[in-house]
Amino acid sequence: MAPPLLQLKDIALTFGGTPLLGGAELSVSPGERVSLVGRNGSGKSTLLRIAAGTTEPDRGTVFVQPGGLVRYLPQEPDFSGFATVRAYVEAGLRPTDEPHTARYLLDQLGLSGEEEPAHLSGGEARRASLARVLAPSPDILLLDEPTNHLDLTTIEWLENELGNSRGAMVIISHDRRFLSNLTRSVVWLDRGFTRRLDRGFAHFEEWRDQLLAEEEREQHKLDRKIAAEEDWMRYGVTARRKRNMRRVGELAALREQRRTHRGAAGNATITAASAAPSGVLVIEADKISKSWGDRPVVADFSIRVQRGDRIGVVGPNGAGKTTLISLLTGALAPDTGTVRLGANLQVATLTQHRDSLDPNTTVADALTGGAGDTVMVHGHPKHVVGYMRDFLFAPEQARTPLSKLSGGERGRLMLAQVLAKPSNLLVLDEPTNDLDMETLDVLEDMLADYPGTVLLISHDRDFLDRLVSGVIAPDGGGRWIEYAGGYSDMLAQRGADLTREARPAAAPKPQKQTSGTPEPAPRRRMSFKDKHALETLPAAIAKWQQEAAALQVRLDDPDFYVKDRIGFEKTTGALGEIQEKIASAEEQWLALEIQREEIEGSAG
Repeated sequence: MAPPLLQLKDIALTFGGTPLLGGAELSVSPGERVSLVGRNGSGKSTLLRIAAGTTEPDRGTVFVQPGGLVRYLPQEPDFSGFATVRAYVEAGLRPTDEPHTARYLLDQLGLSGEEEPAHLSGGEARRASLARVLAPSPDILLLDEPTNHLDLTTIEWLENELGNSRGAMVIISHDRRFLSNLTRSVVWLDRGFTRRLDRGFAHFEEWRDQLLAEEEREQHKLDRKIAAEEDWMRYGVTARRKRNMRRVGELAALREQRRTHRGAAGNATITAASAAPSGVLVIEADKISKSWGDRPVVADFSIRVQRGDRIGVVGPNGAGKTTLISLLTGALAPDTGTVRLGANLQVATLTQHRDSLDPNTTVADALTGGAGDTVMVHGHPKHVVGYMRDFLFAPEQARTPLSKLSGGERGRLMLAQVLAKPSNLLVLDEPTNDLDMETLDVLEDMLADYPGTVLLISHDRDFLDRLVSGVIAPDGGGRWIEYAGGYSDMLAQRGADLTREARPAAAPKPQKQTSGTPEPAPRRRMSFKDKHALETLPAAIAKWQQEAAALQVRLDDPDFYVKDRIGFEKTTGALGEIQEKIASAEEQWLALEIQREEIEGSAG
């Protein structure tokens, strides 16, 4: 086996009296691809900075093979001293490197190089810093959240670029799909120590859960042993003094072991305060269009969103995702077309702009609005410290200014603010930014159980595949198309990724004549919603028929009208409504069944 290019041994570092790293290790061989994972605040970025040589540990050794070129991508790049992006990127080259590599990468990443660093957006800053670390083709790449602020088009380009690289890399990322596609080993940083799994990231979570379960069993055994020794101390001190003193010492050692044990961090308790249900129809858009100047952003788009739908919106930065969401929720008026919102809508919106938070406000004031020490959650007051704990904030952070929070903490705080508001329509713009995987899992479970409707802008492919029932994607020229299923389903139906024009949904392929026989038309498919309706309607019809039968039994009572005229009239009205539901559902099911038979017949 080749000697390591980079090796960290017994790395320890303490901040403010609290040990952050207590014996962490990291070894990277030529061509090796490692994902570095752990909870927010566990020290991943610090360990990467130590590997890059920008932070000194309190203890431990850092070895980099002589002549090996290391490039480090920080979460917050430093552009100071550079007049243009090109100057910043070219400063990362070695004297022997060709400048055209930097220009090529800037062009691939959608930058001219003439941009002033002070005026870059978050996404532009991330692309510029990626160009800088990729340009010299380093032997080792240390990447801290490389996909943050990037759109799906750029993420997939970066994934392909790194996949073709021969260099070794260590990647910190919350993007499961990105890690699964690129890395082959996992280093888990937990409570200051590292453990390594030499298998792909897809196996990590099962392995981690097994280790935590085993640790919990060992702690349970330790508790039982301490209890047994304490019982002996009370009732069994009858042997020789020397032996007794040895056991007393062993009990003290067991207690110290239990006292100093750092348990695994808990998970966030994320719940959304739900309002009364909205109407069945949540949003109906009919041929809406919106242009900014001469540029069409949304053109002739129609959609019906029903209660319980989870709709994802994807596309490159600048495609108009936020504009489309604003049109659908009534925050922005269309130039043409109409938007009809359903009854009793209560909307809660999460924006992606973490910098919209006042940096001088404290965590507690941000949650309470500066009024008192309680937060209204589910219509009931809850002490702000208790609500903070739900989102993994320590009580002592109540008076911490927001400027001192990490990116993950700011993300959790904005979620806490939004989800405290009663809603039946959640509009979430990049909710997964900066969240660790455990918090992402809890957020995903919450959204899956949320009784209302969700509109979601996200660049996290795995998150979209796990959650949404439909995806809206751009098709060029302001056109948007709705696809059934998640992100992977969208790609399969589209026939192209987001970097190329999709096949027009309505236009058939050109007919190519072969011996006078036209080429068969593309195979038709039932939409996700139609399939779901076909499967669930029979059970709904049966339920309504049982309710109708029960109502009919009451009406058949000859004394019912005489005894309770108002009740009789209410029951008659309820029976009529249910019978209308049954008739409508049976008609819908019959139409879908005919459609299914036609599709299967044409496929055969």
